[in-house]
Amino acid sequence: MRSETAVRIPSEPMIRVPMANELVDSDRAVGMDPTTPETACFEAGIKFGSLYHQFAGTPVSPDSSASLARAMEESIENQPFCTDVTVEIRDDELEAALAAQSAEYTELTGRFMDVEIVIDYEGATVVASMAMDGDYPRMQLDRVERP
Repeated sequence: MRSETAVRIPSEPMIRVPMANELVDSDRAVGMDPTTPETACFEAGIKFGSLYHQFAGTPVSPDSSASLARAMEESIENQPFCTDVTVEIRDDELEAALAAQSAEYTELTGRFMDVEIVIDYEGATVVASMAMDGDYPRMQLDRVERP
């Protein structure tokens, strides 16, 4: 039996809105089966979201940057399908920021780091990176190798 939900818009005829179960065929969304490389790209995005939003705002100084970079790498490498993470914290940028303020540390943001993440999902390899694009930390796909 099909379920239907009707929505009445004032002064408009009834509009039938399909239920979610009508959009599914054999437990799979119609036309939504991602390829293996697409899934690998999705995984790279998940890792970047986790890395950036978990560590943005962390207090950092040139003295702590190397240990913070290692912690970031090791943390993200724990996630499924992630084979390698490289985080380089730009000490020269940190030092310049610190010279303009009284505190001995600053908050970690994208402008202080370059990141590369490698994902291997069912034989598809994705290399993604983050670097500053003007004043925005751009996360991008650098290479996608199909299985």
